[in-house]
Order: sequence, then structure tokens, then C-alpha cells
Amino acid sequence: MTASAPVILVIEDEAPIRRFVRISLEADGYHPIEATTGQQGLREAESLPPDAVILDLGLPDVDGLDVIRRLRSWSQVPIIVLSARGRETDKIAALDAGADDYLTKPFGAGELLARIRVALRHRRQTSDAADSAVFQVGELKVDQSRHEVSVGDREVHLTPTEFRLLAVLIRNAGKVVTHRQLLKEVWGPDSVQEYQYLRVYMGQLRRKLETDTTRPRYLLTEAGIGYRLVDE
Repeated sequence: MTASAPVILVIEDEAPIRRFVRISLEADGYHPIEATTGQQGLREAESLPPDAVILDLGLPDVDGLDVIRRLRSWSQVPIIVLSARGRETDKIAALDAGADDYLTKPFGAGELLARIRVALRHRRQTSDAADSAVFQVGELKVDQSRHEVSVGDREVHLTPTEFRLLAVLIRNAGKVVTHRQLLKEVWGPDSVQEYQYLRVYMGQLRRKLETDTTRPRYLLTEAGIGYRLVDE
């Protein structure tokens, strides 16, 4: 671990899990900082600031969802939730509150480290967005300033709504975006229950961007939660 190692804030009250996460992070070259309560975690996040946050939802003083909302009120630091709450509704609530990813306990070190790499990569891409309006992954290339889309040598025409949907996914590339978040950003807050809009337009996007819509390369479904645009 070097002085330039990414700092990962771990907000977790269970000592065995905290130790497991710390050992896993240190072995992979990260610098973990630990907090055992939500309030302590928020103070650490403000004073550091960290490169990413690993957060348990079941904290002794503050519900993890409130910690996410308070962090999001001033920071865009990647937040990866660790929780024993494995229901789909719990995952949606955390992601809607502003979490970047969600791991259900028990979990493996390999999966946790992979999620951290994705979160840090997404943060770098977001910070680089001001320097480049062009998003590219595989053969998919999107020039956001010119509203030009191509797959390989093939130019693709998107309707304004299709392009807005793709732009939201690009801003969050590598991250799960919930149905509610997509509906709110593309169609407005009055349309957050109109799931058929998403099904129709995501189907149209896939037909235009994917070689095989039954095995999508770029636009992935997170069953019951939302969609993810791959970033590698």
C-alpha cells in the first residue's frame, strides 16, 4: 500500500465483517478507514474525503439510507452498500437514495473488490466528462455534444427521447440505474410509475445498438431493479 493508495471508508458496526473487509482491501492495495456508526462515518467522509464508501445499512445510530442521502447532499463519492437486507425493494430503495451498488451479505472478497473497481472507474469517467463529450465502449461510440451515435462503421439515428435515455445511462456507465431514476430524468417526476415507457424505449435502443437483442452487449437488465450500461 502506497501513500497514493485509494482511500476506502468502511462504515460497518459488525467487527468480523469490518475486519474481513479491511484485510481484503489492504491485500488489494487500498487504504481502508473504519467507522462503526453512521455519524462517525459522515464525519470521516467530510474530513478525508474518501475515494469510495462501503456502507452497512443496519447501523446502530442512523439508518444507512439516511447516511446515503446525507452523503449525496454534498458529495458524489461512490457508495457500495453491504447489507443483510436482500429483498429487491431494499436494493431499489438504496439505489434510489443514491448508492452506486449493492452487495447482499454474505459476500466474497473477489466480488467486493470487483464492485470497488467498477465504482472507482465510473468516478474517473464522470470526472473526465468535462474533458471529453465522447463516450465509447466496444464498437459503440456516442458524441454527446453532436448527438451522433455509431456502432462500428454504422451510423445510428436515435429519436430525442432515445438519446436522452442513452445519455442518462452514459452518465452512470457501469452503474445500475433504477427504473424510477430513469423515468424521472427522462420523462419527469410525474412519470416514475410508467414502467412501460422504459420497456418500449429500451427495446428500441437495443434493436438499434445491439447485434443480438437476446444477448445484449451494452444495455444490460438488472432484473426488477433497472438497467446498466457497460463501460468496458
